Amino acid sequence: MALQFDLVVVGSGPGGYVAAIRASQLGLKVGVIERESLGGICLNWGCIPTKALLKSAQVFEYLNHAADYGLKAEGVSYDFGAVIGRSRGVADGMSKGINFLFKKNKIETVMGTGKVLAPGKVEVTKADGSKETVEAKSIILATGARSRELPTMPVDNVKIIGYRKAMTMEQLPKRLVVVGSGAIGVEFAYFYRTMGSEVTVVEFLPRIVPVEDEEISRQMEKSFRKIGVNVLTNAEVTKVDTPAKAAK
Repeated sequence: MALQFDLVVVGSGPGGYVAAIRASQLGLKVGVIERESLGGICLNWGCIPTKALLKSAQVFEYLNHAADYGLKAEGVSYDFGAVIGRSRGVADGMSKGINFLFKKNKIETVMGTGKVLAPGKVEVTKADGSKETVEAKSIILATGARSRELPTMPVDNVKIIGYRKAMTMEQLPKRLVVVGSGAIGVEFAYFYRTMGSEVTVVEFLPRIVPVEDEEISRQMEKSFRKIGVNVLTNAEVTKVDTPAKAAK
């Protein structure tokens, strides 16, 4: 027999879990379908863990410039694995927080990948390949965004890596090229440069963070050049020589 709900939400990111909690508070019987971790990309692989990495980099930068604040800090170093581990721990804690809120609001979580079969009917494919049907009067699709690969740069997680690999590296790379200077690109550029990598940012448009105000772009580029980030605007990556050892 199919699971029955008043509302089913496909996806538990910031859009999905907030909608689910509010619907439950309004008296609906709510189910949430999630194929990975509660909280979606934002809590697990986006906004939250990246800010944890940036905070570690910021503290490290402060320690290296302690004298500017009238303080003394000698022999400053870091454990890169611990920095990455802290970020993952913050994400895990946030995800567990969503689980707590779901239980508090009597929301049922159905783990698996959802597919809408018909109005009011969703098929869920579990990790083991088994399928389950979920029925509801209303369905909210909150599946979020997906990263996009460039035709000239297929992600192999060896030399060309995506954001997940960039957040879970086992050791600091000596050199790193960041293709694209949107919010995600400049965050990674700042983090890795501050931790000690040689970083080059390649941006196709005339200025970095191109969707922001021009004043912000100018200041960002100035700050990047000050810390040693090589910024290339009006530039394009047309080919990548990929034979190399696996990134760790």
